[in-house]
Amino acid sequence: MNTSILPVEYINVFEKELQNEIDAVGRVDTFKEGELMMNIGNYIKSMPIVLEGNIKVIREDENGHELFLYFVGPGQTCAMSLTCCMQNQKSQIRSVAEENVKIISIPVEKMDEWMMKYKTWKNFVMNTYSMRFEELLNTIDLIAFHNMDERLIEYLKEKSRIHKSNKLEITHQQIAFDLSSSREAISRLLKNLERKERLVLHRNLIELL
Repeated sequence: MNTSILPVEYINVFEKELQNEIDAVGRVDTFKEGELMMNIGNYIKSMPIVLEGNIKVIREDENGHELFLYFVGPGQTCAMSLTCCMQNQKSQIRSVAEENVKIISIPVEKMDEWMMKYKTWKNFVMNTYSMRFEELLNTIDLIAFHNMDERLIEYLKEKSRIHKSNKLEITHQQIAFDLSSSREAISRLLKNLERKERLVLHRNLIELL
């Protein structure tokens, strides 16, 4: 029987010694949907590993415009949080619970120590950087080379994937915030996509077809 705070799927990922250390120093935290988990300018004291739910990671420019970067799901962590942890820097991102979230919080002082001590932890960190780098490149490509309607479709597909549903409870204003656009522009694009039979609009709900 597994008495570790780690889910069963981690047992074959991390060495037994590392599992024991995570159990000894890790703390299980929970956040409600919509709750702010980390704000820009905060020092990061611990690194999260997501157990349940999804976290939305957002960047903000000097004018206060927000841009959605990526989601962090079960079994994952945030590459930007890792960087800030290891370099003792203030957070450059904002993270919000996309739905009810449960995480393991690992003290920041363990990051460097475990990188040197455990091969599986080093692999976990490097795989995180690799995956997030690809996602950030994809975000840059969408901004630089694609129209807003293509960005919107990719955003809705990603939302659908993490929520495992083609029905998304979200307002036009929320989408506009994440894509750094105006509500009016997003509403026009959604109406256009509805005419093309890509989706169906309901009140505060979008159904992908």
